[in-house]
Formats: sequence, C-alpha cells, structure tokens
Amino acid sequence: MNEAVPVSRVTDHGTVKLMPDVDRRRAWLLTVDGAPQSYVDLDEPAHLEFEYTRRLGHVLDTVAEPGRALDVLHLGGGAFTLPRYVAATRPGSRQDVVEADRGLLELVTEHLPLPDGADVTAHGADARAWLAAAPADSADVLVADVFGGSRVPAHLTSVEYAREAARVLRADGVYVANLADGAPFGFLRGQLAGFAALFEHTALIAEPGVLRGRRFGNAVLVASGRPLDVPALARRTAADAFPARVEHGPALRDFVGGARTVRDADAVPSPEPPAGAFGIG
Repeated sequence: MNEAVPVSRVTDHGTVKLMPDVDRRRAWLLTVDGAPQSYVDLDEPAHLEFEYTRRLGHVLDTVAEPGRALDVLHLGGGAFTLPRYVAATRPGSRQDVVEADRGLLELVTEHLPLPDGADVTAHGADARAWLAAAPADSADVLVADVFGGSRVPAHLTSVEYAREAARVLRADGVYVANLADGAPFGFLRGQLAGFAALFEHTALIAEPGVLRGRRFGNAVLVASGRPLDVPALARRTAADAFPARVEHGPALRDFVGGARTVRDADAVPSPEPPAGAFGIG
C-alpha cells in the first residue's frame, strides 16, 4: 500500500495543501495559505472534525426529519466536507456546490473523490454571481461557508446578498452560515440584523467563550421563515464534544442591539483574525 503524501498546488486564490492525517487512514486536512479550511475522512463521510462543521452538521440534522432527502446549495466548497455529510446522512439529496477557486476544485476532485451515488454538482463560480442567477424557490437549505483566506468576502455580507439567499430558498427553507468575529462583534451583529430583517426566525450558535468576548472564533448563523427546532439544536450542540450555546429570541435581539443592516455600498469583509486564531502549527 502506498503511503499517503501531502499535495500542494498554487491557485489564483493562494497555496492549497492537502495533508494526510497520520491517525486516520484515508483522512485529509485541506489548508489555504496555512489556514485550515476542511477535514475529510473518505472512509467515514459522516465524520465532522472541526468544531464549526459539527455545528453546521447539527443544523443540517435538525432542519427535517432524519434521513429525508433535501435540495442543498453550498456556497464555498473546500474539500466538500458537508456535501459528503449530507449524502451520507440524507441519501438521495440533490446538492450544488459553488466554489470560486477552480484550482482548488480540480485538486479536490482529483485526490478526494465523492462517494458513489452522491448527487453533487460542482460549479466553478463566484458565490454571489451564481446565487443571483439561481432559480427562485429551489433550495431547502443554503449553507454559506465562504472565506477569502480567513475572512468572509464583503459582497457576501450585505442585506442585498441576504435578499438573494431568501429568494433562492423555499418558503420553509433554512439559511446557515459559518462566520467569524470577536468582541465587540460589530460584524456579527450587522449580519444578524440583516438576516433578521428578511427572516422571521434567527439563531446563533457559538462557544460560550466566544459569546462572552473572551476570544475570536467561529459563530454559526441560522435563519428561516419558519420556526427553528431550537430545543433539538440546543441539545445537540450542548452535548457535543465541543459544547456550544444556541442564542435566539429576546437574548439574541439583545445581542444584536441597535446594529444596522449592511448594504452593498458599505460592506466590508469580516475582521482579520488575530495572529494564530485559525492557523496550525
């Protein structure tokens, strides 16, 4: 058996590396310019390694009854961790993955094949441009996990972008996004304000230390026109190996405070993470 070796490729978006995990036979870590982006175990596609992907997985588990096939749109591809997860946990789901870095797409397609039978279509395109051209009412779930380096691009942070997401989602659809911020949470509060203006129900999932402003970190935003199954989501996130809290209702409105929605004309990328926040040794 050939020993797995690291793979590296320079793309228009940075230096992409695939590094084998010495503890799991067919598992790989994807980094872009040294920042961890994805972790995939080809033998166990339902295995989610990173804290934030586990929280996104909890949302995907609770948006519909177990095993029900869904139409899922992923903005941001990485190593296709979540499309693999959905294919494993919700067989028959139809999924579109939009990834701007075509070189990354080629690398992942070449070295990390999707499971047989996974109905996943990859699109090499800018997420906002692809979303604008997507059919209305065509997705049950929209997962946004787009980072340019370690920052969410500005054009994916505005209320105009949120309006396009709402248009593409079905009436009972769910939007879920991986974001990153730290105290005083100016970026995160603005994102919540924008989605609350368009979706009746919102929630935020994050580690207590991040919510208390002790450190910079990931936070998962969830938005829908229908009530979210917050009790089930809270149980799953609290019992996780990396416990998190689900903020919603009055507590979340207090967190947002008087934050204003962000428009295209004023949009900026998410904050630059502090040195070492997301790097690996």
